[in-house]
Amino acid sequence: MAELANRLELEDLRDNLREVQELLHRQEIEQELLARQEMPRHALVEQLVHQQHLVALQAKLEGLHPADIAFILESLPLQARLLVWDLVKADRDGEILLEVSDAVRESLIESMDPQELVAAAETLEADELADLAPDLPDDVIQDVIRALPLEEREQLRAAMSYDEGSVGALMEFDMVTVREDVTLEAVTRYLRRLDELPDHTDQLFVVDREQHLKGTLPLSRLIVSDLELDVAKVMIPETLTLAPEERAEDAAQAFERYDLVSVPVVDDLGQLIGRVTVSAVLDYVRESSAEQALAEAGLREEEDIFAPVWDSFRNRWSWLAINLVTAFIASRVIGAFEGSIEKLVALAALMPIVAGIGGNSGNQTITMIVRALALGQLQSQYWRTLIIKELSVALLNGLIWGGLLGLLAWWLYASLQLGLVMTFATMLNLMLAAFMGVAIPWVRARFGRDPAVGSSVLITACTDSGGFFIFLGLATIFLL
Repeated sequence: MAELANRLELEDLRDNLREVQELLHRQEIEQELLARQEMPRHALVEQLVHQQHLVALQAKLEGLHPADIAFILESLPLQARLLVWDLVKADRDGEILLEVSDAVRESLIESMDPQELVAAAETLEADELADLAPDLPDDVIQDVIRALPLEEREQLRAAMSYDEGSVGALMEFDMVTVREDVTLEAVTRYLRRLDELPDHTDQLFVVDREQHLKGTLPLSRLIVSDLELDVAKVMIPETLTLAPEERAEDAAQAFERYDLVSVPVVDDLGQLIGRVTVSAVLDYVRESSAEQALAEAGLREEEDIFAPVWDSFRNRWSWLAINLVTAFIASRVIGAFEGSIEKLVALAALMPIVAGIGGNSGNQTITMIVRALALGQLQSQYWRTLIIKELSVALLNGLIWGGLLGLLAWWLYASLQLGLVMTFATMLNLMLAAFMGVAIPWVRARFGRDPAVGSSVLITACTDSGGFFIFLGLATIFLL
């Protein structure tokens, strides 16, 4: 059921994008037609037609959620993107800037003057401003800070002080607190006076006068309990809490393990300073997954698909250069066995198979290891056990699939020796892939580097050069 709902939601999103693209395309075509025609008051007619399309486009955008507008902006070339961006109402600019990717946000901010940026930032809460602050010019941030009330100003400075990837960076300050010595009836009266509850409010936080957390009051208990009871008799005194310095990965694991909606964040003194919601955690998990996928492919950062050529080049060149070096090494390995390949042409047809299956197996291993490292599941004392296990899996796969490839080579080229070389070369390259699949992320993590960055490039380089060397070396020894 959830999968069906997600599919329908994605279809609606694509329909909205298609309608916006059609409106933009229609406007472009009509402007070209008008430009070719000569008529009285040509400029006035052209302006009226242009205005008509802008009104239709603006009406379409007004009914969309900021996240949907962000998706549309990310899917448009720069000129069309800026045209759509200019049509968004000013009081929604801040929300949309939070939703778009970092690369697209940069292009939108560059098109805005300081007054527009200040106006957009002032519509956001302190925790949201902290997310946007790194992308804003310093003078804009200072203007925004001066315009904030004292309490929000302190909240913003606190939020900006936490490292990226920490619980404090995910924390928000909008929450409902109550005292333990009041009745549930007083709590319900207090809630009715609020315009609305903060998003993802599944529980109220019980604090004393010094804001020390005493427990939580789930809304489910509030609804079914006798209203004459005090909060202290209904609340949950022992509750899961997070510290602002904890890793965001740990928070994400807790939310997944215990099916949480919100969790209080407390400081060293036990004072409630904020909360983390499932929405913030999901955003973090999505961004982390995207960053890991990019890092494995050797991309330094998320890229705007319509970015200028030079920006895309700077994002991609470093690992492509490394790949060029490794490809050259692989070619030199092949070059060292030119004589063997000339004597037995079948080697040229079979050696890509050995390298290819090794690369695939290595990527499987490295993906599993990087994920385990991200989840904090691997400790230093288990690396040797893990290497032995992966080598054993590679040996089993090598015997099965290497044996099958050996039989095919024997059948195709009527050579038992070639079949045996194919079998052992496949088995050895799979074992090399397994070893490097564990070693590459381990070494990078040991030196404090991101184990995912460039892992796919490195493992492919090892299995290509290693596979060619193993296969051609065995063939030279046993066949020639």
